[in-house]
Amino acid sequence: MTTLPSGCIQQRDKETYAIRTTPTSGMVTPDDLETVARVARKYNIPQIKITTGQRLALIGLKEEDVPQVCAELPFPIAGHYVQACLGNRWCNLGVQNSLAMATAIEKRCASIPVLAKIKMGVSGCPTCCAESYVRDIGLIGTRNGWTLVVGGNSASRARIADVLATDLSTEEALDLIDRFLTFYNENGKKKQRVSRFVNEKGIDAIKEALL
Repeated sequence: MTTLPSGCIQQRDKETYAIRTTPTSGMVTPDDLETVARVARKYNIPQIKITTGQRLALIGLKEEDVPQVCAELPFPIAGHYVQACLGNRWCNLGVQNSLAMATAIEKRCASIPVLAKIKMGVSGCPTCCAESYVRDIGLIGTRNGWTLVVGGNSASRARIADVLATDLSTEEALDLIDRFLTFYNENGKKKQRVSRFVNEKGIDAIKEALL
């Protein structure tokens, strides 16, 4: 039997699989896209879907092809993701560099083991195009720095994230995310999403422990 990577999902036909590959901050180059297209043609992958989390879902893979497809794609296969808007590098409304922050988060946090999948959103201004308030961890750029929110969820048990801290520098925000993830891992339950953890623990208790 083929060893399938974590996050590989069997499809409705009970024969084929889907994988989701994660470009950093949702940014791709022409070479990246050409590589994805080449892999899709090589393995006769019938469908590619751009997900709401700025990932590429390759759908309809044969079980025996999954490991090689994962090896040939230009992006990692991961359960977590960091969603980002264009920020002040490209957008007229952006006041913080959301793309650079998202890249820094991925480099810093990708290897940290967590109790359940983590979805993050980094928005370069309060318009919040990266949906930061409905992500497990969210950052919103302001003229005074970053606002860090935790515990959001956009699923059937929807929840608006609570504000953990405001006016953070980039390094302060990254450090607080590190400490929050450690606190979550040490005090949460296995497979408990961050939104349920924050709702159960209470944002005041989390602030008291971390700030």
